[in-house]
Amino acid sequence: MEMDTQLKTLARSLDVDYFGVADLSSAHDFILAQGGERVAGYPRAVTLGIVLQDSIVNLLPEEDPAAAILYRHNSYDVVNIALDQMALRMANTLQRAGFDAFPVPASKRTDDDQISGIFSQKLAAHLAGFGWIGKSCLLITPDHGPRVRWISILTDAPLRPTGDPMEPRCGDCTACVDICPQHAFTGRSFKEDEPRQARFDAAACDQYFREMEKKKSVAVCGKCLYICPHGKKSGSGIRQ
Repeated sequence: MEMDTQLKTLARSLDVDYFGVADLSSAHDFILAQGGERVAGYPRAVTLGIVLQDSIVNLLPEEDPAAAILYRHNSYDVVNIALDQMALRMANTLQRAGFDAFPVPASKRTDDDQISGIFSQKLAAHLAGFGWIGKSCLLITPDHGPRVRWISILTDAPLRPTGDPMEPRCGDCTACVDICPQHAFTGRSFKEDEPRQARFDAAACDQYFREMEKKKSVAVCGKCLYICPHGKKSGSGIRQ
């Protein structure tokens, strides 16, 4: 069984909602600047996605500590652990076949100055053809909007890319911009040659979470994720 088919079969057995392969060559300079040589040397990424439960995401507008705890647990902690375990299985399969594989943690900050991890999960999903970068700087899928969490496995395996990046489809919508309590979004559409700062004040968002942590036991926002109209759509079955 060729590696592409083997990985897709494994993805189905792991019950992921999205499975794809991204060619990272077009984003090499960006990846190098964010994560250094250790990650920029990989030419491809396997990307996996799990759709969040609408019943939990729809709790976000409630100013209720219990709702925040439920969202943090079900849509962040549990999903991230599941993604990390899936990525390890995928990386082990690649390594046993003689390829290098580097599973990127689902959600681990490695740079406090840039407020980022070593690799952008949404970049891999974007390059794999699953969606576009919205005005919220989240990856927006046609089927579930931003209500998906992602993980990537960097590899040198000669896998076939599964799609092409989508152009932004946000149009004139500014729902995520308007609802942000920190006014952290400028409303600009994504452009590859523009830095994140042109669209998003990550420091303002981070400060908001720090203030919540001081006042409450659980820091949760997610308003931009909740409000996106593309998230109101539904679909089923694994995407590739």
